[in-house]
Amino acid sequence: MPGLIEAPAQIWLAVEPVDLRRGIDGLSTIVQQALGHSPCAGSAFVFRNRAGNRLKLLLWDGNGVWLCQRRLHRGHFVWLQAHDACFSITQAQWQWLIAGVDWQRLSALPPADWQV
Repeated sequence: MPGLIEAPAQIWLAVEPVDLRRGIDGLSTIVQQALGHSPCAGSAFVFRNRAGNRLKLLLWDGNGVWLCQRRLHRGHFVWLQAHDACFSITQAQWQWLIAGVDWQRLSALPPADWQV
């Protein structure tokens, strides 16, 4: 995340969609109670709306908290359907995700029986 926001140690995606009218306190409560993490640990937490066209990022940086929102005008963000409440992604996957690209396909390994 170039600019004013430092690159966090980890980026966590919340699997279930949330009401993005929630602010810092509401999303911090979700991080603690539903995801089982500390919102002040330096990790970034990413939430999406039900339609999948908006994201909110929550990041505590030691001095305060960042709450950023991104909206796609066309399409939706590619989200993993997982059994866990949240999962971690890399910085590279984060860059593809916010660009609206299917980041899961970019990092997928070819099938074992694939030949050149």
